[in-house]
Amino acid sequence: MATILQTKIGRKIGSAESRRLVATDHIPGVIYGHGMVPVKITVERRDLRVALAGPAGVNTILELQVGDTKYPAIVKELQRDPVKRVVRHIDFMQISLTELITMDIPVRLTGIAKAVLSDGGLVDATVNTIQIRATASNIPNEILIDVTAMGMQDVIRLSDVVLPNGVSTVGDPDLVVVTVLETKTEEAAPVAAAAADGAATATPDAGAAPAGDAKPSA
Repeated sequence: MATILQTKIGRKIGSAESRRLVATDHIPGVIYGHGMVPVKITVERRDLRVALAGPAGVNTILELQVGDTKYPAIVKELQRDPVKRVVRHIDFMQISLTELITMDIPVRLTGIAKAVLSDGGLVDATVNTIQIRATASNIPNEILIDVTAMGMQDVIRLSDVVLPNGVSTVGDPDLVVVTVLETKTEEAAPVAAAAADGAATATPDAGAAPAGDAKPSA
């Protein structure tokens, strides 16, 4: 069941109006897609936060109430303030519940690699998200990758990732998604000890004057 998000239509345009809306905890936005004429809208910040608070996060399938019409939609883009990181503008894209759509889904690693347990290896996820294609009803909240069987220097490529039914990946099948790195502990050179030994075995140059007899240079 889609999450309903109320919107207001008919907002003014311009940076001054956008600043005013943001200052009053409203977010200017737009909805487009599937041949519709783009509609400028406004959503309340609290309502958006609640709508995206579920496990799917920004990938939540929304039902936007725009005037008297409801549109199935997803968040296409969030624009944030570079300093405060608050959302300053949002793009929604109307979708069809029966058509394939492309989305970036977060990756989560599960299990402990055998290389970590036996050899002190380090599991490294080289990507944070995987781009997938699926219908709205089949879009997963996250992609789980089990690393339990991974040995030293093993890799998991995009083509190796196990996906839910109805989901396919987009991109290079040879893309490295997870790898296990070897960690080496470098032994610190005993610098201080070596310096002390060198000082103990050093001999003065022949003919060098004792320290107490040193003469100032002219």
